[in-house]
Amino acid sequence: MNPEANPRILLAPMEGVIDHTMRDLLTQLGGVDRCVTEFVRVSQELLPPRVFHRLCPELANGGCTSSGVPVYLQILGGDPSVVAENASRAAELGAPGVDLNFGCPAKTVNRSDGGSIILREPERVHRIVAATRQALPPSVPLSVKIRLGFDSSDRFLDIVSGIDAARPSELVIHARTRADGYRPPAYWEHIALARSKTRLPLIANGEIWGVGDAKLAREKSGTRDLMLGRGVLCRPDLPRLLRAADSGVEVDALTWHEIRGYLLKYLAITLESYDARYAVNPIKQWLGYLRHYYPQAAAMFVVIKRILDPEELRLALGGKEDPEQQAA
Repeated sequence: MNPEANPRILLAPMEGVIDHTMRDLLTQLGGVDRCVTEFVRVSQELLPPRVFHRLCPELANGGCTSSGVPVYLQILGGDPSVVAENASRAAELGAPGVDLNFGCPAKTVNRSDGGSIILREPERVHRIVAATRQALPPSVPLSVKIRLGFDSSDRFLDIVSGIDAARPSELVIHARTRADGYRPPAYWEHIALARSKTRLPLIANGEIWGVGDAKLAREKSGTRDLMLGRGVLCRPDLPRLLRAADSGVEVDALTWHEIRGYLLKYLAITLESYDARYAVNPIKQWLGYLRHYYPQAAAMFVVIKRILDPEELRLALGGKEDPEQQAA
């Protein structure tokens, strides 16, 4: 860990939750250095450009969110040559970086030879990373995201050693095994053990809900760089709060009134990207996370849980009626 380097804060790729609309909103709040897309699932063939653009519309904006935060395109698959070929296409389409997913614990993904199940074979992890690094231009960064293992952490250091030999740009470690799922605690001290096998930049992920958690994760992992997932959905200003703590300044946390404003903004962003029939569901999903920090979110969910119409939802969240409608 370089004490002189500014600590980085990355936004985790949460499948079905942090899509381009949520990335756009969260990066507007500040504090995030980089995002990663939901995974592009590859199995047997080179995918057409439209698949990459669908999951990463930011490709049309230089690979960045509207706030200028770069978005790495994440690829998930078990065949080294197919993963490498699709990673090369991502770079051709303008992705500022590529991320390889060896962390997804979903059973449906694992049964299809993707995500964390590949951690049972450290040698194959190495081959996938090595083939991808070779296929990418040297100027395109390659990050790798893993867990401590599949059923156990017994082969964790073998996994790290193989990744190091493949020479990616950095390694993100979710400090739990697939068997651990998302149950606390996160075993951040295992990340520190990885330093014996690699000099790659390491990023700690898992169970970071506040400034205190971030401090403890850094102490136990030996790295200052962090990736935030569920914590930033529960506290959208968490990256900004961490950034302020790192700089020794104080900033006010978002109030519930301000959160309601961001809920309205998120609804508007979602309506721009999706059919109105589906625009209300992301709001309900986000309230499910927000209620862990804002008790008012639980009460708000009760109010809106049966609402299907976006305009009715907007009014329930506190939006004003259209002036022309009021005049009518």
